[in-house]
Amino acid sequence: MAEVSTGSTQRITLAKGLNAGLRAAMENDPKVIVMGEDVGKLGGVFRITDGLQKDFGEDRVIDSPLAESGILGTAVGLAMRGYRPVCEIQFDGFVYPAYDQIVSQVAKIHFRSQGKVKMPIVVRIPYGGGIGAVEHHSESPEAQFAHTPGLKVVSCSNPVDGYFMIQQAIACDDPVIFFEPKRQYHADKAELDESLTLADADPLFSSRVVRAGSDLTLLAYGPMVKTAMQSAEAAAGEGKSIEVIDLRTLSPLDMGPVLESVRKTGRVVVAHEAHVNLGMGAELAARITEECFFSLESPVLRVGGFDTPYPPSRIEEEWLPDLDRVLDAVDRALAF
Repeated sequence: MAEVSTGSTQRITLAKGLNAGLRAAMENDPKVIVMGEDVGKLGGVFRITDGLQKDFGEDRVIDSPLAESGILGTAVGLAMRGYRPVCEIQFDGFVYPAYDQIVSQVAKIHFRSQGKVKMPIVVRIPYGGGIGAVEHHSESPEAQFAHTPGLKVVSCSNPVDGYFMIQQAIACDDPVIFFEPKRQYHADKAELDESLTLADADPLFSSRVVRAGSDLTLLAYGPMVKTAMQSAEAAAGEGKSIEVIDLRTLSPLDMGPVLESVRKTGRVVVAHEAHVNLGMGAELAARITEECFFSLESPVLRVGGFDTPYPPSRIEEEWLPDLDRVLDAVDRALAF
């Protein structure tokens, strides 16, 4: 992020950053429409859309029926008519009824029309665990969407990125699956410089080094960035220098900073909440091996959830990758 002299700043949560970003996008473009279950009068179950219906009206902030396929099908028609619909999927596990619409229609129409029809749709999905929710309320389906050609897939990890990335996603003419780490919604605050504009923000489809290091590269995104930073801090106490990269974009992957870091450190750990089998870590390991084989001093190691359905909330902390599991992978890579 470019440094700009601050006129005024405010401390915001991720939830507040997303709310402010949605508000800014709606103020700047009357074609932006927010739609989803309980997004209007309630302001969303996580209060991300709080106050938007009151300020922009029921025609632009639409409380939909409990039908995700209907939400996305309606969004396709709106996008064809020149609107920019922002669809909220209330919880990650609820997206599957809309999966057919997203994969069969949203992802393909631009190509099917030979570029004549754009699909500027944003699908907001709260994802990940750590909130003690019941079944279907804690999932990490990002690899399923990143595997689908025609979709852009991003995940913010902090309040300032949430504020800028949601606006950038709405401005994009391609469909964007926008993953939001739900356990971070109200967890931490960050300073937002109100004098910054979208021109000052990092590009939407770019990764970023968030902590410099020289011994090992630790890749993460969304909810695992905080864990990765904590792991790097703990490792520093033992004299290990860990470079942390927040991927931010999963499709397309921005491999430039990743490959540059790997050529420097020679060791890599990838951490994500989703189970390891065929996850984002597998794709990253393959690309790193293809491009940096002679720079690697150890295999690329992956840390993630176990290959089971998401467990009951009582034992989710045993299932989710944590500080100890990340540090164990770091130690194994460094000892190789």
